[in-house]
Amino acid sequence: MAEEVTYSEDNIRSLDWKEHIRMRPGMYIGKLGDGAAYDDGIYILLKEVIDNSIDEYAMGHGKNIDISIKDKVVKVRDYGRGIPLGKVIDCVSKMNTGGKYDSKAFQKSVGLNGVGTKAVNALSSFFRVQSVRDGELKKAEFERGNLTIDSKIEKTTLRKGTKMTFVPDEEVFKKYQYRAQHVEKLLWNYAFLNTGLTLNFNGEKIHSEEGLKDLLNQNLSNDPLYPIIHLKGDDIEVAITHTHSYGEEYYSFVNGQYTPQGGTHQGEFRAAIVKTVRDFYGKDYDASDIRSSIVAAISVRVMEPVFESQTKTKLGSTEVGPDGPSMRAFVTDFLKKELDNFLHKNAEVSEALQRKILQSERERKDMAGIKKIARKRAKDASLHNKKLRDCRVHFSDAKDDERKQDTMLFITEGDSASGSITKSRDVNTQGVFSLKGKPLNSYGLTKKIVYENEEFNLLQAALNIEESIEDLRYNKIVIATDADVDGMHIRLLLITFFLQFFPDVIKNGHLFVLETPLFRVRDKSKTIYCYSEEERRNAIEELKGKPEITRFKGLGEISPSEFKYFIGEDIRLDPVVIGPDTPIQKLLEFYMGKNTPERQQFIIENLKVEKDLVEDLIQ
Repeated sequence: MAEEVTYSEDNIRSLDWKEHIRMRPGMYIGKLGDGAAYDDGIYILLKEVIDNSIDEYAMGHGKNIDISIKDKVVKVRDYGRGIPLGKVIDCVSKMNTGGKYDSKAFQKSVGLNGVGTKAVNALSSFFRVQSVRDGELKKAEFERGNLTIDSKIEKTTLRKGTKMTFVPDEEVFKKYQYRAQHVEKLLWNYAFLNTGLTLNFNGEKIHSEEGLKDLLNQNLSNDPLYPIIHLKGDDIEVAITHTHSYGEEYYSFVNGQYTPQGGTHQGEFRAAIVKTVRDFYGKDYDASDIRSSIVAAISVRVMEPVFESQTKTKLGSTEVGPDGPSMRAFVTDFLKKELDNFLHKNAEVSEALQRKILQSERERKDMAGIKKIARKRAKDASLHNKKLRDCRVHFSDAKDDERKQDTMLFITEGDSASGSITKSRDVNTQGVFSLKGKPLNSYGLTKKIVYENEEFNLLQAALNIEESIEDLRYNKIVIATDADVDGMHIRLLLITFFLQFFPDVIKNGHLFVLETPLFRVRDKSKTIYCYSEEERRNAIEELKGKPEITRFKGLGEISPSEFKYFIGEDIRLDPVVIGPDTPIQKLLEFYMGKNTPERQQFIIENLKVEKDLVEDLIQ
């Protein structure tokens, strides 16, 4: 008989605001992470602080925002109106307090929940806020949400505005680090959506004058087939072009908030593009032919947006406001008028677009038979038994979206390496895909090869990305290879595969490289795993004496009992990031193209050619 559990007044407990945030941080900032992924918690903290400064700029106050990150200390300073001095402490430590509840002041702000800076305060080991208004300064400091210093209001000559300083708490965010590329992506998005605003990040100036047109120009990995179409209206802005790349690529925003998972605005935009193009040409083109190779961005501003999570990564609103039109009508009417007018006035663009649609149509029809055969081959290969060892989340009937965010697929080579990972993985969320050997160099090849090459066909099927990465079965795709020249080459070949055929997998932050230790240093009292020569030297010094030192030459040499530590809570993942200054096509053409004399000479002079490129791509 089960033991009886008492339930009385003594079991009822009320948590104060900071206790609740620290106990359930995921409710407020999503997943924690260590900074490897763009949407990890430390970036959400930064975003929540900057959002307030952006709202000030949107209302015409302050054209500059200063951001610095050094030694995990984050500082954000704006030159807006400053928080009313008597409410400084309340605004960062009292739930449901903030100017965003005054709809007249913030009708279309980034966030409306009044939680943002409170979450930052509660989840920081140190937090300071200072506000300057009318020649007076108010400061307050906190530790993990507890007020430690409440300074009196004093006179000052400082410029008006608000400055917040915080250090994410290492009790919450384990072994984290801010990665410059993720921070810069966040800041550039703010600049694209707020033309005229200047963000100064660690001395670098981030500024845009042409909004979403600048965004596309900066993020194109292939030359556009026609000049970017840039259209602006009341509370909506779009930028559109097509390239020679594969798939569909979208950047969507709501009230200045990047929505990487899309939502209703992006869905209606995709549908409206198809309708407008069909009506313009008077042809019932297949939707996939119209959208194939499209690169586009859409930004809308709506009243009281409804998001599907606290971190606002996907819009759920079906209307643009309480008394406004539906999202469908709003987006469709805008494109039907503005895009149709643009195509009528720009014959060269409309002709180039139609050529692309017809080309996609021919390719789709040519591929139909190949795809059918490839799908049958994938099924006959018993994918789930031979190549892929899946994780249990995918076999659950329950829709546990939060759990699926933890899923990852290790792509590894060789029986010993895949065996070690398979035996030590978390079977609930981690899958393993085994390669036979080095993949084909896919640079310059058409997507036909994805279906004709058994390895690529099975990998595509395992990831479920044939139609769209919205159906991606794993949130993280992890390349797990040896750290020698052969392993580096395999990494590069896999990165080339994704860049060539599925660039949006990388651009949406799904591709990583597993970092495994190079050395094991141990004595009778302690074992230290080292990921670099410097860590090895430090470990030897820490253990003193003559510790046993093992050099891991390959993943297969690491026993499953040890491997579980490297792919568990302390897993180290290097994200593959495409930055604005990464010349992807030029790099791939040089490293992965035909053996030109220039490349041959380079390889002779530098045998680790692959490692150089991988380090260019991995941040």
